[in-house]
Amino acid sequence: MGLEQAVKDLNTGETGLAWVDEDNRTAARIDLAGLDGDGPTAELEVLRGDLARLLYEASSADAFYRFGDRIVSVEHDAEGVSVTFEGCGEERFDLLIIAEGVGSRTRELVFPGENQPRRMDLACAFFTVPRAPTDSQTARWYSAVGGRSAGVRPDNRGTTRAFFNVQGRSHLTVGNSVAEQKAFLRASFAGAGWEVPRLLEGMEAAEDFWFDDLRQVKIDRWSNGPVVLLGDAAWCVTPLGGVGASLSLIGAYVLAGELTKTDTIAEALASYEYVLRPVVKKSQSVPKLVPRLVHPRTQTGVKILRAVQRLVATPFISKRAARALTPAVQSFTLPDYR
Repeated sequence: MGLEQAVKDLNTGETGLAWVDEDNRTAARIDLAGLDGDGPTAELEVLRGDLARLLYEASSADAFYRFGDRIVSVEHDAEGVSVTFEGCGEERFDLLIIAEGVGSRTRELVFPGENQPRRMDLACAFFTVPRAPTDSQTARWYSAVGGRSAGVRPDNRGTTRAFFNVQGRSHLTVGNSVAEQKAFLRASFAGAGWEVPRLLEGMEAAEDFWFDDLRQVKIDRWSNGPVVLLGDAAWCVTPLGGVGASLSLIGAYVLAGELTKTDTIAEALASYEYVLRPVVKKSQSVPKLVPRLVHPRTQTGVKILRAVQRLVATPFISKRAARALTPAVQSFTLPDYR
């Protein structure tokens, strides 16, 4: 698409990760310059909104976009699919691609009850806060007792991206409203220390607040007739895997490529799944034990975690750990559809 340089120009400039204590002292640090492969920090970090805007602007001359509507029913047969929209009635298509994300409503219309989500026992919140003097191009991550962590990452807007993590299942009873979710986080992070009060204050004013229960999509098929799942709607890895955008783009490329090389839509959808299933399976293989291990519940557990972080941050270990943690997509060979 000729967008490589445009994507690089949107890089957040993150140079590494520092694990800090309650006094903001660095307990351990990993710098991007010393890594072989992508570890906690990748060579290219791009904000999701920036990438979406770039793709939209590059394709809007060739694709028709309809905003402010949603699908309410789907019926398909051997000849195609009939889609009923809430705002503009029924329309007919050769193929319906569902790329709505982990909580896709349309997926449930076409694949009712087939998704058996794998919950990671971790809730995450992301939002933007004003930049502070302590912020830099190094991301900072703070762990508190009680299965809690918080952190900040640089962006390319002169602000700072913040996050909260809560391990366990207490978040499963939180309501769907932003007010309820923010109230849960205020209660969960009371007395957590570090710069958490600043982040809680910034959270209240944040207009881009996002909160969710991390869960992987586990479904035995990605297509049903001329309807196919793509991206997180098909295989959500969760942010723990760190390859959501990469897999979505790869998936779109493979799906488009298979549609150009096969004789029928059915053949294309079968080939698309055959090519991608192995790399998706590898990308989803994040042990559920990981969120619990990196979110200790006691002060002793936090001390042990920081000792492990110091060990991982040593040059000898960090290079090997980065190679071991390098996402499976980086060893995936893109098919050549030319």
